[in-house]
Amino acid sequence: MSRFIDRVVLHVSAGKGGNGCASVHREKFKPLGGPDGGNGGRGGDVILEVDGNVHTLLDFHFHPNAKATNGKQGMGSNRDGGQGEDLVLKVPDGTVVLDKSGNLIADLVGVGTRFEAAQGGRGGLGNAALSSKARKAPGFALLGEEGVERDLVLELKSVADVGLVGFPSAGKSSLVSVLSAAKPKIADYPFTTLVPNLGVVSSGDTTFTVADVPGLIPGASDGRGLGLDFLRHLERCAVLAHVVDCATLEPGRDPISDIDALESELAAYKPALSGDSSLGDLADRPRIVILNKTDVPEAAELAEMVTPDLEARGWPVFTISAVSRDGLRPLTFALASMVKDYREAHPKAAPKRQVIRPVARDESSFEVFADPEVPGGFVVRGSRPERWIAQTQFSNDEAVGYLADRLARLGVEDALVKHGAEPGCSVTIGDVSFEWEPQTPAGVDLTRTGRGTDARLDQVDRIGAAERKHAHRIRRGLEGLDPYEG
Repeated sequence: MSRFIDRVVLHVSAGKGGNGCASVHREKFKPLGGPDGGNGGRGGDVILEVDGNVHTLLDFHFHPNAKATNGKQGMGSNRDGGQGEDLVLKVPDGTVVLDKSGNLIADLVGVGTRFEAAQGGRGGLGNAALSSKARKAPGFALLGEEGVERDLVLELKSVADVGLVGFPSAGKSSLVSVLSAAKPKIADYPFTTLVPNLGVVSSGDTTFTVADVPGLIPGASDGRGLGLDFLRHLERCAVLAHVVDCATLEPGRDPISDIDALESELAAYKPALSGDSSLGDLADRPRIVILNKTDVPEAAELAEMVTPDLEARGWPVFTISAVSRDGLRPLTFALASMVKDYREAHPKAAPKRQVIRPVARDESSFEVFADPEVPGGFVVRGSRPERWIAQTQFSNDEAVGYLADRLARLGVEDALVKHGAEPGCSVTIGDVSFEWEPQTPAGVDLTRTGRGTDARLDQVDRIGAAERKHAHRIRRGLEGLDPYEG
């Protein structure tokens, strides 16, 4: 059995950027070939694109995780890594993209409309790109950045010209079936329609779509029945048609009270439209009243009685029978005329060319504040320092020295001194915490040492990684006291 899904939570993950390569050119009779490590490739993006052949979000319901491919690592001989392939997800026309807090991010209307849901990480630089006067042959490269991960809420709002509104069993599905070639489920019990049904209607030279929304009841805007889940499908309809059951036997119901109850629900749903790029307030849409089931004699008499009151509100009223198909032709012409008037008043905008503009960012800014979890510690927050931390391979002393130089040039060292940082205090940048050692000279001329090493780090009286690991094994009783014993 086919299913209609109009709201899903999608977890998107862009591809990780490839790592840079640390390589030195080696060739016979060329002992000083120099660095030739290439850059890593960019990670793939996750893109949402409107496709006219997709009509539901069912695929994302069963596959809620989407991940693009990673970039390839750089290679020697100045060969850059390949870029990750973008993942393009096809979504139906009328999809609205929200964040986890319900804020509108994108409104995808029109075939071909694209939205970058997650951006891939940048590839790390190879040692060829990192060479300078101070570091003529770097023995390290930068790591690739992680791709963006985020949770998005996708909601589908049907793109239809006419929306049929009415109580359950008012005959909306029957009306769609006789106006178009659609074959919705029809039965003699309430809430037969569980999903919106779309039908295409042709009248003269005008072709328009009709949406049959599941039946509404009083309190639908507060979550009663199925109304709250499907009221969103009315937000893009240019014309709202009240389908009234004139043959109902339920006590306390009549065409006037039914229409008033539904109008109250439409007005109560208005706050949900804030920030949406739909057609505006539901209360301002053109209305038309369709008095259905007049093949029943009592229903025909009731329709004749209430028609003057409804026409006094300025709404066109049509008396029809979806079963005997009486009155359908005038109704079809009237709907086509209202849709045509709307289209003339709101011409479709010309497709916009995609314009790419660089985004101005002040990446040099950062802030230093006390660490709320570590007494005497500090946290450095900023896009550039956090990105540098993620790009650093901490097992390579030369890469750590390069990071220290970058942070010093940015002013992080001076900012920590101004905030009262003491030697040995904990400093956290991004996901890495380390002991601050201001006596390590940063941003000065380097003493040339072997590749992958930094002489400045050897001047500091600190415990190395190997010694820390050995001490940990001693505490667990796994080794003796001599770190160099076999």
